[in-house]
Amino acid sequence: MKPHSVLRGVLGAAVFCAAFDSPTAAQTPEEVAEAALTAAPVWDGHNDVPWQLRVRYQNAIDDFDFVDTTDTGTDDRNPMHTDLLRLAKGKVGAQFWSVYVSTSLSDPQAVLATLEQIDVARRLIDQNSEDLAFALTADDVDRARKSGKIASMLGMEGGHSIGSSLAVLRQMYDLGARYMTLTHSRNTTWADSATDTPEHNGLTDLGRNVVREMNRLGMLVDLSHVSEKVMHDALDTTAAPVIFSHSSARAINGHARNVPDSVLTRLPDNGGIIMVTFVPGFLSEPARQWNANRRAEQARLEALWQGQPDAVTKRMAAWDEANPLPQSSIAETADHIDHVRKVAGVGSIGIGGDYDGIPFAPPGLEDVTGYPALFAELARRGYTQDELEAISFGNMMRVMRAAEAIKEAQSDMAPIENPAQIFD
Repeated sequence: MKPHSVLRGVLGAAVFCAAFDSPTAAQTPEEVAEAALTAAPVWDGHNDVPWQLRVRYQNAIDDFDFVDTTDTGTDDRNPMHTDLLRLAKGKVGAQFWSVYVSTSLSDPQAVLATLEQIDVARRLIDQNSEDLAFALTADDVDRARKSGKIASMLGMEGGHSIGSSLAVLRQMYDLGARYMTLTHSRNTTWADSATDTPEHNGLTDLGRNVVREMNRLGMLVDLSHVSEKVMHDALDTTAAPVIFSHSSARAINGHARNVPDSVLTRLPDNGGIIMVTFVPGFLSEPARQWNANRRAEQARLEALWQGQPDAVTKRMAAWDEANPLPQSSIAETADHIDHVRKVAGVGSIGIGGDYDGIPFAPPGLEDVTGYPALFAELARRGYTQDELEAISFGNMMRVMRAAEAIKEAQSDMAPIENPAQIFD
């Protein structure tokens, strides 16, 4: 344990102990953002630090220093986006840490790897207990915030993590997982991904039961990464508000990972939120087009220069030099938030940066220190302090409490069963 709290040392305990009531309105956008984030620090929906611990350190973290990770860059990896010093500067008060594992794994491998990721995330939280507090409920989040710590919750990214087993789902919940993204980049046996060829036309019967069992447990249903049909099927099935832990608006950028207006219009009735993400290819339409053009050029060169990888590499380097990636921006991020407000209202907006799950973020949002700059941009566009507090923290707290209320209302329901797999 460190001799003193990084968060309290950098910000002062009073910052995170501020009452949720709004202070007197400030004049400049920066002052409005500062006041909002002091009263309601950011509750971010998705951060992939546990994945970085796996790929960089094989989860051996006894000597890992989470206070400052700015020196973690290597020849093939950028420095990490997240550490305690920068979380404090970014005014983060609650974080869903993703326990993602690869979709290339078999079901048993995925379950094992997810258990390892839950373990490493919880060890990281325990090792930094002066600054991080493991949270399972909305009340836990509130207590952590008032004590000057970052409330730390876990989210599973992809239904492959449960191996198509409701029994495993229940065990993951007992270990601390408080949301599950129904798919990742590939379909599961019971749900279609946004970025895979559809197999099921949405959710299967098992998929609907997964959603129902998540409701019964009090686990949030996360619809980032799923197909549009799965989004609608889940909304038709769920009794609790849903989240999109890290997605943006498809009307602004046509990426399949973004949320179409047909779904955004349903969020107010459901009570759910879209936690707008900072992934450049999801924010900037020119960047999305660039990515598609680059993949097409790669495929063209590989067809022309079969068996000659050096020739392909040389020509791709020339293409990259002649075709720089269009920059995304804080302004474009705010454009997505504006669109969600227009279609679904301020009550449907949250923030899900996807830090340490992406190689880079827009200028000004390069790491977890960037949230205040985004909130200043929103204030510049006329968002009030109350609206900023809802976006940063209040909307997610409302969703969490609603999911817990559904759990309480369904407390007499028996667990939903599905047949066990018999292994040879």
